[in-house]
Amino acid sequence: MQEINDLKAAVDGGADFGELARENSDCPSSRDGGDLGWFGPGMMVPEFDDAAFALGVGDSSGVVETAFGYHLIQRTG
Repeated sequence: MQEINDLKAAVDGGADFGELARENSDCPSSRDGGDLGWFGPGMMVPEFDDAAFALGVGDSSGVVETAFGYHLIQRTG
């Protein structure tokens, strides 16, 4: 948990989200800088979905915990 909190602090401090995702994520999307592509409401697990659709464009989430692990979300569109 400390590692993702440190990553969140780095994002909040202006670090490049995509670069951090490439270096730290174990999700297949890491090769694309964490880009999951387009998805609509209800397409992700509820915790992720709720956090993602509560964000404004350009905003980053707090730490989101799902059955798949811990996540940081940045909305780009």
